[in-house]
Amino acid sequence: MPGYDEARIAPRALATEAVHAGRDDLARQGLHAPPIDLSTTYPSYDSRGEAARIDAFATTGAEPDGPPVYGRLGNPTVARFETALARLEGTEAAVAFASGMAALSAVLLVRASMGLRHVVAVRPLYGCSDHLLTAGLLGSEVTWTDPAGIEEALRPDTGLVMVESPANPTLAELDLRAVAHACGSVPLLADNTFATPVLQRPAEHGARLVLHSATKYLGGHGDVMAGVVACDEEFAGRLRQVRFATGGVLHPLAGYLLLRGLSTLPVRVRAASATAAELAGRLAADPRVARVHYPRIGGAMIAFEVHGDPHEVIAGADLITPAVSLGSVDTLIQHPASISHRIVDADDRRGAGVSDRLLRMSVGLEDVEDLWADLDAALERAGRGAGNSATGLSAPTATVENSASGLSAPAATVGNSASGRTAPAVALGH
Repeated sequence: MPGYDEARIAPRALATEAVHAGRDDLARQGLHAPPIDLSTTYPSYDSRGEAARIDAFATTGAEPDGPPVYGRLGNPTVARFETALARLEGTEAAVAFASGMAALSAVLLVRASMGLRHVVAVRPLYGCSDHLLTAGLLGSEVTWTDPAGIEEALRPDTGLVMVESPANPTLAELDLRAVAHACGSVPLLADNTFATPVLQRPAEHGARLVLHSATKYLGGHGDVMAGVVACDEEFAGRLRQVRFATGGVLHPLAGYLLLRGLSTLPVRVRAASATAAELAGRLAADPRVARVHYPRIGGAMIAFEVHGDPHEVIAGADLITPAVSLGSVDTLIQHPASISHRIVDADDRRGAGVSDRLLRMSVGLEDVEDLWADLDAALERAGRGAGNSATGLSAPTATVENSASGLSAPAATVGNSASGRTAPAVALGH
């Protein structure tokens, strides 16, 4: 199923790659839209040749030459998406899975199969990633550390260092190049779900593995669930072997939707990012908001802490959809401590900056004025109950975050003397 790169003869801009990568062979076949191959199995009249190809796959995990064999070994439609994503991330290969968690699980299983079960990780991570590591469900052992402690935390059996930047849900940023240097020969896995290759390409900074919950921005429309790891071909071969053995394959229709989603990825991310930056500024100047987290790299994600009851903000949203997940064309808002990070121990969660008053918003493609009107009404509703002690929530403070942590740079404080209330702060990532 390889071979979709053959028509490419010169470097292309990211926007061009997003439209054409994985599709370069279509015109020569008399096609415009990529075909969807729904077959689970394929005819083969040369059983000896088939045996040789399967033996080769078992040895290296390389994609079999020639026609497809079986859906669990690979699918032509999914392969197109993998080709395109690898091109956008600047890696040799990419391997797609049924979900982001299936993709992360495959990475852990690859390293565990080599006797390298120890993982060094930096919080915050996506809540289920945190839980998978902490619970040791795949036999892994994790050491949590800050970026400055990575090198010291490495052991002979360390198989992986895992970070997320910007992080879910606080949007804290890391210096990926410095982190990769601290890893030495241990592979660095960077979750790039929030940034996407439009805003950063971790492989260019030394990450060997780039993880995406493709359910989010890569799909972009809230109608497909998938995960993908962009990496070098050697690691991709091992991932394909795990995918074949465990069955965490991506459905061809999902592969088609993801390939289609990539074609508008740069346009969607840049448009939503412009709106998010505007909303972050307005929230920072609002006396009902204690702190706004918005990364220096930009993006369509905002996190903010409110003086009132965050649950009332959720309940008061009308245009904005109160739902978990992110990266869709419509704006979503959720309370991480209740949903996406509920599975993380409360002390660990708060220690990573995920306060009980933090809200995470994924900005979509709606008009900024309509979104602000909805946010304003929701904040007003929450503000009316700000003095209600029955919420059980402690009031946040507008303290400036410590840049020495390596997680975020000092916050920029916005004053509002007329309000007589604590000034909010904008915590900008490092």
